[in-house]
Amino acid sequence: MTVSLDKLPDTPELRVHRYKELQRRNRSDLHAILDAGTIAHIGFVRPDGKPMVIPMAYVRDGEFLLMHGSSGAGLTKSANAGVDLVATISIFDGLVYAQSLFDSTVNYRCAVVFGTALAVPAEEREDCVRKISEHLMPGRWTEVRPPTKRELAATYVLRLSLDSASVKAREGHPDEAPEPGIWTGYVPFDTGIGQPVTQPGVEAERPESLKKSAAAWSRRLARP
Repeated sequence: MTVSLDKLPDTPELRVHRYKELQRRNRSDLHAILDAGTIAHIGFVRPDGKPMVIPMAYVRDGEFLLMHGSSGAGLTKSANAGVDLVATISIFDGLVYAQSLFDSTVNYRCAVVFGTALAVPAEEREDCVRKISEHLMPGRWTEVRPPTKRELAATYVLRLSLDSASVKAREGHPDEAPEPGIWTGYVPFDTGIGQPVTQPGVEAERPESLKKSAAAWSRRLARP
């Protein structure tokens, strides 16, 4: 039997139970959502037993997430020994107007990744920071000075495998057939790239990375 490398794992803990027909099974769907996102919401349990969710900038690095944090943060303080967490990346695509408010919903794409995150070794930290920078601001890395040792010491990068992930997405019109006299359909929401705003007092010309960044994000944000 041939196993497709593009298929996500199918295990009980990763199966969608509510509207299970919306679950996506392909790893390429997972990659597309992660590449189009900017912030991962990270859920974990603090050492004092209290639950916590924090936002973190990230990049997909092959079959891993690299997440940027501060060395003084509670999550990164416990990451040397590994920290169990869940990362959720969601993209809101629009409102769905059904015949009733009960049946009205939203269009979205969502990826949930489970696992144990580890802090990357110090010798890999600068390269991982560069990858995160290139995801958020393509081309900017070569236009400014590299991070100092002090800055890198104050920065943590967590690495999370994509081995255990679940994807769910909804698109299009309401599921129910139209009814006379009631408008139904959907309203798409688009995330766009705005014009750069120069800081007051800056006389330098706009760098080439702004064009590269706008082009890269336009491709990433394009709907599948």
